[in-house]
Amino acid sequence: MEWKDIDLQWFAAEDEGRTEQPSEHKLRKAREEGRIPKSQDLNSAIIMLLTVFVLLSLAPWLFKKFKEILRFFFSRCCELELTDGIIASAFYSYYFKMILPVAIVVIIAALAANIVQNKGFVFTVKPIIPNFSKIIPSFGKYLKKTLFSAEGAFNVAKSILKVAILVFISYTVIRNDLPQLMKLQTVSLGTGVAHIAKMAGKLLIIASLFFLVIAVFDYLMQRRSFMEEMKMTKQEVKEEYKELEGDPMIRGQIRQRMMQMLYQNLPKAVAEADVVITNPTHYACALKYDSETMIGPMLLAKGEDNTAQIIKRLAKENDIPIMENRPLARGLFNEVKIGQIIPEMYWQAIANILKVVYNMRGK
Repeated sequence: MEWKDIDLQWFAAEDEGRTEQPSEHKLRKAREEGRIPKSQDLNSAIIMLLTVFVLLSLAPWLFKKFKEILRFFFSRCCELELTDGIIASAFYSYYFKMILPVAIVVIIAALAANIVQNKGFVFTVKPIIPNFSKIIPSFGKYLKKTLFSAEGAFNVAKSILKVAILVFISYTVIRNDLPQLMKLQTVSLGTGVAHIAKMAGKLLIIASLFFLVIAVFDYLMQRRSFMEEMKMTKQEVKEEYKELEGDPMIRGQIRQRMMQMLYQNLPKAVAEADVVITNPTHYACALKYDSETMIGPMLLAKGEDNTAQIIKRLAKENDIPIMENRPLARGLFNEVKIGQIIPEMYWQAIANILKVVYNMRGK
């Protein structure tokens, strides 16, 4: 069974009336609060896999350091002048040399796993702020979520699957290596230790890869469950829209996006125009008329102040005639939307302007 085949009814979002997909605002707010889809299994699997690789890569060096520390202590165990300070200093010196590379890899792996899941850094203290309403937990709700729900059943099945896979991998690796294990009693201690270490490394790598596959599946399930939990009712969608509609910041963002879209489309629109009508400083309107495809002239672009200056600059760059008509420019700007056919009340004035433009171009 694939994760896409899991019935959404298991999460009961629809049963609570939450049928609408979560808005960007709600998802952003949840992220600011530290509520994001996250799989602890994926963190553990990545850390385990990278730790195993670094241990296997540094195994000869670690074994060498281990022999050095044993030689150091055994060669000095009968010396009277050996004090506790010397012993502790030597121990910590070897300990930090051996543990530091592994610790660095573990920290990097943990950070990388969280950054990948969170799609960047997420820093918030809200999850650790004391909430006195949770001092007395709802055991009924907790048991329902952990034991009598799809999430609880999935976690139990996942744990059983992990144990089963680990037992199967261990059994398979040991069974295939059993003839060599039986011969270890005839080889030297170093050879025996090396063989056992090689077998353990193989077991750890295979187990890490299997756990990583399970963790990816778990992450997809956590993300799907999170999106279901974030679903909204129709009433919540309406209330959020009303709230954001009055937010100056949101209005500013919408206006900024509209201006970006306008500036992106301006060069193409002005380049296709037949004429630009201005008032001449505050307004500019770019028009086009094709008698074969249009029932009347069309407004391709318009703007005021800075945008009007940009339209006029683009018109000059594309050799589009610029004609001054104050009342016409003001009327087109206030009453006609971009992409609309201009009302008939303006046709006579526009016809006179186009006549001049066509004569200039020899049409």
